[in-house]
Amino acid sequence: MGQDGTAIMKGRGLRLTIDTETDSYEQAIAAVQAAYGLPDVPADWLDAPATEPRPGPDDLGEDDLGDGWTERLLFQMIASLMPGARAVLRRIVEMGGIAPYDAVQQYFAGHTTVPIPRAKIGGSLTSVKAVQRRVGPAGAAHLLQRDERARLYRIERALVEGLIRAFALADRRPDLMRRDPDSQEPSPG
Repeated sequence: MGQDGTAIMKGRGLRLTIDTETDSYEQAIAAVQAAYGLPDVPADWLDAPATEPRPGPDDLGEDDLGDGWTERLLFQMIASLMPGARAVLRRIVEMGGIAPYDAVQQYFAGHTTVPIPRAKIGGSLTSVKAVQRRVGPAGAAHLLQRDERARLYRIERALVEGLIRAFALADRRPDLMRRDPDSQEPSPG
C-alpha cells in the first residue's frame, strides 16, 4: 500500500494479513479499505494503537480447585458442551450450585432463547457426564451431582467459583464455544 492508503498493485491480487492479537479493529478496517482502494480511510486509523490481546483459556488458573478440576479444565468442559447443556449447567451455577429439579425444568420450559422441554433436561445433563469423561480429570467425581432423594442438582462450591470465571471467559469469547453443528446459532439441546 502507498502512504495514502491506496493499493499499489492495480490489477493484481493482493494478500492481506491481519494479526488479530496485535492489530486494532481500526487498523484492520483501514487496511482492507486501502487494499480495495476505497476512499475515506481516516489517517489516524493506520497509526491506531494495537489492542490488548484477547483473553483466552491460558488466562485461567491451573490450581486444583478440587478433585483435579482447574479453571482451565472447567472452561474446556463448558466449551465442549452443546449449547443447551451449557445453558442448564450455567443456570445451576447461577443458582449457587444447588438447584431443585423442578426449578431448572420450569426455567427452561418457557425460556425465550434456549427452550428445553422438561423431558429433555435429563438428556442435556447426561451429556455433561459424557463430556466430563472426555475432558475432565481422570477419576474425578461427577462435576454435576444429582440428589434423587432431595430432587436437587449440586456442584461443589469451589467448582462453582471456577465455573463462574470460566463462564465469564465464555461470555467474552463465544467464538471458543461449541455450537450446533447444523447451524451458526447455538442449539437448545
